[in-house]
Amino acid sequence: TERARASAQTLLHVPYGNGDGEKLDIYFPTDPCETFPVLVYIHGGYWQCLSKDDSGFAALPLVSQGVAVVAVGYDTAPEGHMDAMVQQVRRSLVFLVEQYPRIRGVYLCGHSAGAHLAAMVLSTDWTEFQEVPEIKGAVLVSGVYDLEPILHTYVNDVLNMSREVAQRNSPMRHVTLAVPAACEVLMAVAQHDSPEFRRQSQEYSQALRAAGWSVSLLDLAGVDHFDIIEKLSEDNYILTQV
Repeated sequence: TERARASAQTLLHVPYGNGDGEKLDIYFPTDPCETFPVLVYIHGGYWQCLSKDDSGFAALPLVSQGVAVVAVGYDTAPEGHMDAMVQQVRRSLVFLVEQYPRIRGVYLCGHSAGAHLAAMVLSTDWTEFQEVPEIKGAVLVSGVYDLEPILHTYVNDVLNMSREVAQRNSPMRHVTLAVPAACEVLMAVAQHDSPEFRRQSQEYSQALRAAGWSVSLLDLAGVDHFDIIEKLSEDNYILTQV
């Protein structure tokens, strides 16, 4: 991320709302065309650690190919609550497309808890917003799509979710029927992810397919829950190429 900030054209800490965490880091394409696609990266960290400041590592291979990269900040727990985080990510996309009319298609990418937040974007009712982002693709990497198993683990000590909150924010429970312009979904899971991550990726991909979405599931050999996303800093990594 430091390398990307030093060598790419950037706008850092751009506020999309009034909350402390409601800021974006934007990495612009090296040779921007009249219009350009944008990859919006939503970080993981079990909704309570990491930040956008660790999240520019995928920028260098992509900005060199004419793609803008945006790292989204959101209020992590304990300050942030699950309902609010989901809404923050939705609002960040609306802000982006309002502020940058040259964007020609948004591609979401989320890892772990970030993949959960990206998946919740797919179930958004955009009628309550002023603008509808043109989401062309979603790359969901080693995600959590059912929050109920987390309720009785240490992860929930900080999140403090009730069963209602977990159900309301579980993408598995809110799969919408694909509309004609629905984006393509690429789900990736690591060979050395834990069995629960692998199970949830499999079941969520099946649920999306059953609702008419175009879904591919990549099972990546030789990587674990962390380097499956960290290797996006490498040009020749399969996920970077895809």
